[in-house]
Amino acid sequence: MTRRMGRAQPIPRRKASAGYHSNVSHIVAMLGPTNTGKTHRAIERMLDFPTGMIGLPLRLLAREVYDRVALRVGLDKVALVTGEEKRVPAGAAYWICTVEAMPVSKTVAFLAVDEIQLAAHPQRGHVFTERLLHARGEAETWFLGSDTMRTLVGELVPAAELRAHPRLSDLGFAGVASLSQLKPRSAVVAFTVNDVYALAERLRVGKGGAAVVLGALSPRTRNAQVAMFQAGEVDYMVATDAIGMGLNLDLQHVCFAALDKFDGKEVRQLELAELGQIAGRAGRYLHAGTFGTLSPIELPAWAARSIELQRFDSVRRVSWRAHELDFASIDALLASLQTPSRRGVLIPVSDAEDTAALAWLAAQPEVRARVTDDATLGLLWDVACVPDFRKLLFESHVQVLREIFLALCEGPLTNRWLEPRIAPLGDTTGDVETLIFRISSLRTWAYVAQKAEWIADVAAWRERTMAIEDRLSDALHTALVSRFVSRIGKKRAAKKAKPAIVPAPAVANDHPFAGLRTLRDQIARREARIKEAIPADRFDALVDAPHERFLVDDRGVIRVQIEGDPDPVTLGRLAAGRTVRLPAVRVEALDFLGAGLRSRIEKRLVAFARDLVSRLLSPLAPLESADSAAVRSLAYELLTGLGVTSAAKWKLSERDREILKRHDVRVGRDVIEARALQTEAAVAIRKMLLEVYARR
Repeated sequence: MTRRMGRAQPIPRRKASAGYHSNVSHIVAMLGPTNTGKTHRAIERMLDFPTGMIGLPLRLLAREVYDRVALRVGLDKVALVTGEEKRVPAGAAYWICTVEAMPVSKTVAFLAVDEIQLAAHPQRGHVFTERLLHARGEAETWFLGSDTMRTLVGELVPAAELRAHPRLSDLGFAGVASLSQLKPRSAVVAFTVNDVYALAERLRVGKGGAAVVLGALSPRTRNAQVAMFQAGEVDYMVATDAIGMGLNLDLQHVCFAALDKFDGKEVRQLELAELGQIAGRAGRYLHAGTFGTLSPIELPAWAARSIELQRFDSVRRVSWRAHELDFASIDALLASLQTPSRRGVLIPVSDAEDTAALAWLAAQPEVRARVTDDATLGLLWDVACVPDFRKLLFESHVQVLREIFLALCEGPLTNRWLEPRIAPLGDTTGDVETLIFRISSLRTWAYVAQKAEWIADVAAWRERTMAIEDRLSDALHTALVSRFVSRIGKKRAAKKAKPAIVPAPAVANDHPFAGLRTLRDQIARREARIKEAIPADRFDALVDAPHERFLVDDRGVIRVQIEGDPDPVTLGRLAAGRTVRLPAVRVEALDFLGAGLRSRIEKRLVAFARDLVSRLLSPLAPLESADSAAVRSLAYELLTGLGVTSAAKWKLSERDREILKRHDVRVGRDVIEARALQTEAAVAIRKMLLEVYARR
């Protein structure tokens, strides 16, 4: 038998959706240098469609885009799918994924794949190539990446429309500098963890501290470190090349501490395109940026010029794996994984991690003895595809895979089997290295916990692994700050994060400043109550708190219900936004928090506001994808009018009226209204939103 290849499944042929003119997807290749707005344009374009999916190269970047899209349309409409994390609400319309985890068999109108130049990567590249060749949205498909892919995309996807945009800001070479000469808002890039730690320690001593960004960090820790840098609590960052893949930072300068790296096999010089990808993180949007090297490293003038102009050699070949795999036997499967390509530009991946794991497992007598049919062979391949997050010894990784496979042959993994393997990872004590190792080890089990058919109590273990990761992430952020931010840096951060409230001098009640004094006293009392109700170490938990914990009154004031406190605590209020459906949020009485955490809470309140509106208007959602253009246009007017619009300009056919009637929309002489939005609760929310918008 044959089966679609693991971890990179192609999309089957689909029928055209109602409302689209053709089942042939319009394909766009948006190729160009960094800071041209490629990802931003793709997200905006995706939101023009009723459904969409975007594949991103990193879990960190997927989480960043997920947060961004959720702020726009509400958490109820957005799914996050990575190897270790799945958040899939019932009404998900937009799917934000890592490229490997994209559920490509799902029908969506728009589909995009970011950083398509990774198709040349020797390990992961075959998945990007698979997406390039086979992944399509029904109406439109975008491939985003470096201009180095222009020739290959033209050859492999000749129907693609090639687009390019100029870089939004200038990028200049600043030469060689010592660590002491670096100006604030600089990132130093190294390619080993030990070098990152050593540089961060030097910046702690000489500059007060630095944020640290590594690929091994969890999204929660990475976000906390980036927020600390973005808020100005530290002026420097030390990072690996993890910052090169689309993570948007307020950087003015990128400084390379090395020009070579260990790629898993050998130490090699970085290609100019790789250096350009990282250097391009400086000078985001319209602000110019610079790049350079850390003394004594020197970059040749011709190489610096190439990076300034963002001109690099074209990618000539990409990694590839057979579109279908042969599951007749273990040996047949291994052979099909090495199938040669008939096209010279497609290079079969020869040393993929999952193929090596399968070969090792197949050599174990007790494993081979269990493979008796198609189902167990499929299970063996799925287990071999579990990534090696720890990156220690290959033998250590495959031993874990062997345990998992043999246990799964007996049935779903039980609590008794999982508990001794996962519970020890919940220990939040230890240094930075210990915590990073625990997070990396936990990622294996978080990946396993996403396999619904593998675990008896899958919901509980998904929640358990996520909760452990959150605790480890918080502990790791604390450890990083303690290790790489000096006392001076902490005081400066504290000064920025917690401005002191100077007691107002005594004034008479009829004094012109009496009202100001009263207001200051009210703010101080409110902050004191919030501090008492919510200890500082619990504010992080509010970011991931369920919607049920948040309340909004008829004036748009947002409060949070704290366990053990009968009175909800005010965190902010709704304010007029761009439209009545997109209210803004103003955070109140949180000035004592660091700017980074305050910003995260503000984003959480915005997400709550978006979901509040999304749930209110959810009865109208089916009309947006109706097979009548008039009904779809009317749906937009109803959404804009919070369920009501004038009937004067609409000429509706009998079929249109029947569709509206099925969805409980009444067409009157003067107005058209959604009955579901006429309930007492819905009217109260509509009234509040209109009053908030009227304050603009």
